Amino acid sequence: MHSSLEKEHIRLTNILIIGHTIGSRRWEKELLVRLSAAGHVVSSCRGPTPAPIARGLDVVLAIESRRFGPSLASRSESLPSGGSGPADLVIDLTGTAARRDTPVLTLEFCGHSTFPAGVAEMLASGRLPELAVRLDGVTVARGRPMLSDRLWLSRSCNDLLAGAISLVAQSVASFSAGELVPIADSPAPLLRNGGFVRHYLPFFCRGLVDRAVQKLRLGRRPFYWQVAYRLIDGPGVAETGQLDGTPFTVLPDDGQRFYADPFVLERDGRHYLFVEEFPYATGRGVISVAELADDGNFGVPRVVLEEAHHLSYPQVFAHAGEIFMIPESAAARELVLYRAAQFPDRWVRDTVLMTDKDFNDATLLESNGRFWLLGTERFGFGSASDTMAVYSAPSLRGPWVAHGLNPIAVDHSAARPGGAFIRQDDALVLPVQNGSRAYGGGLGLMRLDRLDELDVRFAPPRPIGPGPAWARVGIHTLNRAGNVEVVDSAG
Repeated sequence: MHSSLEKEHIRLTNILIIGHTIGSRRWEKELLVRLSAAGHVVSSCRGPTPAPIARGLDVVLAIESRRFGPSLASRSESLPSGGSGPADLVIDLTGTAARRDTPVLTLEFCGHSTFPAGVAEMLASGRLPELAVRLDGVTVARGRPMLSDRLWLSRSCNDLLAGAISLVAQSVASFSAGELVPIADSPAPLLRNGGFVRHYLPFFCRGLVDRAVQKLRLGRRPFYWQVAYRLIDGPGVAETGQLDGTPFTVLPDDGQRFYADPFVLERDGRHYLFVEEFPYATGRGVISVAELADDGNFGVPRVVLEEAHHLSYPQVFAHAGEIFMIPESAAARELVLYRAAQFPDRWVRDTVLMTDKDFNDATLLESNGRFWLLGTERFGFGSASDTMAVYSAPSLRGPWVAHGLNPIAVDHSAARPGGAFIRQDDALVLPVQNGSRAYGGGLGLMRLDRLDELDVRFAPPRPIGPGPAWARVGIHTLNRAGNVEVVDSAG
C-alpha cells in the first residue's frame, strides 16, 4: 500500500493523465477539462501501448451518432503530450503504465482495465455497471452509474463514462484532502467469451421489447405518475420500512396531466399538498397545491407557481416565521428560493441560490448552525440521478459553496433524494431513490452518519419493501407532516 493513504493532508498541485496512444475516446478529454475546472494543474501524456481494438463497439456508436451525435465513448484524438513539472498524482487511463514513485490512480469498468472490455462484460453478463478506482492497486472508490436508457448503447455509454469521470474527480478530491482510504474489494468478474456483436444484439433486442411493453402499458400517455396520500397515527413508512397499514388514496387526475413529487405542509391546523403538475399539452412541470378537506380528502390541485422552464420537487418549509419553497429548476441551470407572499397561492422569487448548475432535487437540512443542500449534479452528460453533491451556507439565502469532497457518491441507489430529511430519535434519515433498474423504481432510507465541512457519510440505504397499502411497483417520493403521509410512483 502506498504511503499516500496514510497522510492526514495532501496539498495537490499537479496531476498527470496518461491516455491512449491510439484508441482515445472523448471522455478522456472531458476528464482533463473537469479536473482543470476544479482548480487542479493537469498535464497529459500518451501511454506506451494502444487500447485493444473494439470495432463492433465503434460501428454501433457510429451508427447511433447519426441520430444522437457523438457520445463520450466516440473516438477522439489522443490527449496532447506536455508536462507542467513533477506530478503529485498520476491517473493512468490505459492500465499499462510502468510503476512509478508517484501515486497512480487506475480505473476499472466492470472489473476490466479498459472501457471496451468493460462494456462487453456488461452486455454479456447482464450485470449493472460497476466502476472501481484503485490507488497503487488498492481499491479506494466504487461507483454504480445509473443507466437511463437501456436501448441505445451510446446513451448507456454516456451514463457509464460520466459516472467514471465523476468517480475519478471524487477520488482526486479525497486524495487532495488526505481522505482517500482503502475500501472492501469485490470478487473478480466472470469473463465471457464471444465477440461484441454476439452480446450486443440480445441487449438491443431486450431494449426494444421493454420499450414496446412500456408504451402498451401507458397507452397514449408518454409517461405517467401518480400521487397518493393517507391519514395515519403512529409509525409510517419511514419507521416500518414497508408499504403496509392504512391504504393510500390516489390523487385523481383527468388524464391530461399527471401529479408527482408530493410534499405536505401543516399550517394553522390545515394540511397543504404541493405537487409537480405536468400537463402533457405543454410538456413542462408547474407547481400546484391542494388543501385537505374536512372529509379527509384532497381536492383538485391548482397551479400556484409557473415559470418558462420545468419545475418539480416542491420542497416547502417554514423558516423564521415565513414559508419558503425550493423547487427543482435544473432545466434553467439555477436553484431559486421562493417565498410565500400570500400562502399558499402567491410565491415570489426571493433569492437565486445557485446559477449555472444542473442540480436536481436539492434537499434542505439545517444542522449545527449551518444550512445544507444535498442533491444530484449532472456535468453535461450522464444521468441526473446518480451523482450526489453537497453545498452549504451560513444562512438560508447563502452564499452557498460546494463541499470540498464533491461529488460525494456515484451510486444509482444512494444519491438522489426522494423527500425531505426525517428525524428518527437522534438520527437523521434521507429518502433516496433507487434507480438500479429504472428511474422511479424504488426508494431507500439512508441514515446520515456525518455532515460537516470535512466529510459527508451515510449508512447504506435500507430499501422500502412492498406492501398492500400501495399496490404499485415501488415508490419515488416519501414525505409526511403530522398525520398525513404522501408517496408517489410511476403509474
